[in-house]
Amino acid sequence: MTRSWMLLTLALFALPATAANLRYAEDQAPAIVNPLFGSTMAEARVNELLFDGLYTDNQDLATTPALAASGELSPDKTEMTITLRDDVTWQDGKPFVANDVVFTIQAMQDKTTLSTEAGRAAFIKTATALDEHTVKLKFARPESRPEDKLLFKILPAHAFAGTSVKRTDGFRNKPVGTGPWELVKYNEDNSVSFTTNGSYRTPVGLSEMTMREVSDKNYQAKLLLYESLEALVRVLPRDLAMLQNNRKVELYPYQTNSWWYVGFNATHAPYDDVNVRKAMSALVDVPSLLAPVGTGDLLSGPFVKSSPYYNHDVNPVANDENAAETLFAAAGYTKVGGAWSKGGKPLTVRIAAHQSLESAQEVAINLQSQLQSAGLTVNVEFLDDAAWKGRVWREHDFDLILSQWTFDRNEDVREQFHSQGARNFTGYKNPEVDALLDKARDAADPFVRKTALREVHKRVHDDAPMVFLWTLDSYAAMSVKVKNVVIHPFYFFTFATGWQMK
Repeated sequence: MTRSWMLLTLALFALPATAANLRYAEDQAPAIVNPLFGSTMAEARVNELLFDGLYTDNQDLATTPALAASGELSPDKTEMTITLRDDVTWQDGKPFVANDVVFTIQAMQDKTTLSTEAGRAAFIKTATALDEHTVKLKFARPESRPEDKLLFKILPAHAFAGTSVKRTDGFRNKPVGTGPWELVKYNEDNSVSFTTNGSYRTPVGLSEMTMREVSDKNYQAKLLLYESLEALVRVLPRDLAMLQNNRKVELYPYQTNSWWYVGFNATHAPYDDVNVRKAMSALVDVPSLLAPVGTGDLLSGPFVKSSPYYNHDVNPVANDENAAETLFAAAGYTKVGGAWSKGGKPLTVRIAAHQSLESAQEVAINLQSQLQSAGLTVNVEFLDDAAWKGRVWREHDFDLILSQWTFDRNEDVREQFHSQGARNFTGYKNPEVDALLDKARDAADPFVRKTALREVHKRVHDDAPMVFLWTLDSYAAMSVKVKNVVIHPFYFFTFATGWQMK
């Protein structure tokens, strides 16, 4: 990039901004704005701006009412009566009522909706509106703290024709929420403009926000330095020192509850053979994959290391080509001329990655190089949102996927690893893991839940449905003009109503 071209581009990005307009960057603009279908962190961040749940996190990450005013749990813990706030309106002026809650739950559970969030409402047996501001929930089994699971976003019933919601519904780019900001429009440069929801129940410090699509992650830091952005969601490690030494920028460290993985399609041969999965896992040099991306913790299972459910007695899979050769031989493969084959057919691998996943291209290409040097034939595909939903979620048309899971503080991995899980698109099945996940779900005693999930960690590790990679160290960067910044570790913008700008 020449200096003149850079200056021209910076000038184009430096569009007029009011004193309270915070401009932040995403690698790719959200493909859809509807909490029923969220699959990327860019979409989750927009959902935090536009929508509310019945409950939310306070700054201590403890559950606190949002759209709910109060809740009463029945003595047997199988029902909850929720009184809703009566001072909330939707951004189109319609009142927020109990039927909106009932509709959202039923839409999530409607099998024709194909919601990626369906599992979050699976614990609810029925939802009934008792009156305009009272909802009764009946649970499939006793729930000690159901409010901890009622963090999902609520949608307006009047904006949909029924509970069978489609990704293509007009709501996807004309959303209506109860949150602190409203979506004004998608702009021709793929940026998205937001303005304050004038009827929001508490003061909002920023009157405007603009999400700018900046696909080149390296370029985002330059835009911040040239004051064409006020916020970066995540700083590349190589930019940390540059930003830290700039007096116009403040860095904010935060912990994410997310982890990267390479997942095998266990429904297709040869990845239905645990020896093949373990052999390929042993060929992956995870520290070398991580080094160009940043720093973080290497993982051995489906929880982050700070989790009470992480089993520290289980070590990450070591890069061991000798072990891989033994496992490939056990699966019937031979190595001829440096290439692995079985029955005369070479082992050919297709790796799919979502093109909006930050640093996915760098990681996928490095992974391809590692596997090819070990004797595999590897092709890499970068899928857009529509192709990802179709190929991975619906058709299970992949060999390996490179992706990332992000969780709230409940760290519920049931949907990913239970044989009936809504997000278990790798086809992983283990009856013992199913039983442990059921036990953890039903446990009233936190110790019982912790013990069960630590055992899940161990057994999933042993079955190798995935190569568990890492959780990244994260830093956000803000212009010093932005004050009172508190960042939510899972969704980023949850506490943004208190942010202010000079």
